[in-house]
Amino acid sequence: MSIQSIVENQREYYYKNHTKSVSFRIRQLKKLKAAIQANERMVLEAVKKDLGKSEAEAYMTELGIVYKEFDYVIKNLRKWNNPKKVSGSMMSFPAKNYIYRDPYGVVLILSPWNYPFNLTMMPLIGAIAGGNCVLVKPSETSPHTAAIIEKILNYTFSDEYVYCAPADTPHDEVNEQQYDYIFFTGSTSVGKEIMGIASKTLTPVTLELGGKSPAVVDETANIDVAVKRIAWGKFVNAGQTCVAPDHVIIHSSKKQEFIDRMLAEIEERYSDAVHRDDYPKIINEKHFTRLSGLLENEMVLGGSLNAHEQKIAPALIPDSTFDSPAMEEEIFGPILPIITYDNLEDLIVHQQTLPKPLAFYIFSENEINTEALLSRLSFGGGCVNDTIMHLSHHDLPFGGVGASGMGHYHGKYSFDTFTHEKSVVKNSTLIDIPVRYAPFNEAKTKLFRKFLS
Repeated sequence: MSIQSIVENQREYYYKNHTKSVSFRIRQLKKLKAAIQANERMVLEAVKKDLGKSEAEAYMTELGIVYKEFDYVIKNLRKWNNPKKVSGSMMSFPAKNYIYRDPYGVVLILSPWNYPFNLTMMPLIGAIAGGNCVLVKPSETSPHTAAIIEKILNYTFSDEYVYCAPADTPHDEVNEQQYDYIFFTGSTSVGKEIMGIASKTLTPVTLELGGKSPAVVDETANIDVAVKRIAWGKFVNAGQTCVAPDHVIIHSSKKQEFIDRMLAEIEERYSDAVHRDDYPKIINEKHFTRLSGLLENEMVLGGSLNAHEQKIAPALIPDSTFDSPAMEEEIFGPILPIITYDNLEDLIVHQQTLPKPLAFYIFSENEINTEALLSRLSFGGGCVNDTIMHLSHHDLPFGGVGASGMGHYHGKYSFDTFTHEKSVVKNSTLIDIPVRYAPFNEAKTKLFRKFLS
């Protein structure tokens, strides 16, 4: 069956009102969670084949967070979906005013390869919770995980409700259909293409993109803690994380201490990484070659290569600048440039000239420095004295700003993303105040000035 036919059937199914019932949505969420649990072993094996993740890392980053999202959404969905009563006004008296949450209809989810299971299921949970029909297109770059996603979704649901297209389905065939909402996770360049396609039909979009997310380490930072948390955030999934610290910007007085401690941390936790089974690989030869090229013309500490396994050990570029080759685009690998600064004000002014990052990390024990960075710089989200953890909390919205994306999700924010706020005024016919009706005169003008000022 063609993608066009699938989308048309989904729209017809949606118009029959099957997906509107909250009880129906909760049943589907429970059914999907059970299907994932039943196929958990195959999911872990697929992620291992695609990215070389150990079972522990794969469970932490791909499955555990998804299970928690299911539980949280199922628990709260009825409350979220209830119409919200809001205060009235003199003009609408004696009416009652409400906000209803309406599903969009037929939703397209385009998921990436770096966390192929997590970043497919998290928005899908929100789309189902919102009462939509969904077409999912996983990334062909992670084919094994895409195949198990296709198996789970197409076995669990009818095509007219939720359908997973094969990963090798032509992009044009998927993207050029008429959707009511598009949710895309991936690169900024492809995000621009998706936004261009959506603009032709004025289809609303959420774009979860990326960018160069810095970690600023000031002169007051606890270097031991900063090193451990930056290393964890950077080298999990071999750096192939959209919110990984892309580079470190450190006060010059702390540079050498940071480097010495980071090298010790790498030796302790990632020794002989390219030959270890628990250290992830680079997704494919194309990205391996790109990352290897960043190491060729720089003074590098670490960064040994295993071309056969497509693995790159953690690497530091200790004398990087904002003009270095590694700073030209998002690294998306286990390579950490280190840039120094001396004056925080100069750093803030320069950072304001750069594209807004998806994440921003601050390591400092100085509240004034921390607040200066938080209040004057725009970014999607971030942490103080930590990395990545902001995306693990259901009550925090996750998303970008500017070049790093638009819209957000997780928890209730996913439900909000996949539903439209519909304003409704419920008036009474028992009372009809005539002042709003023509003709208009000076007396009515005085009343309007009194009650509408």
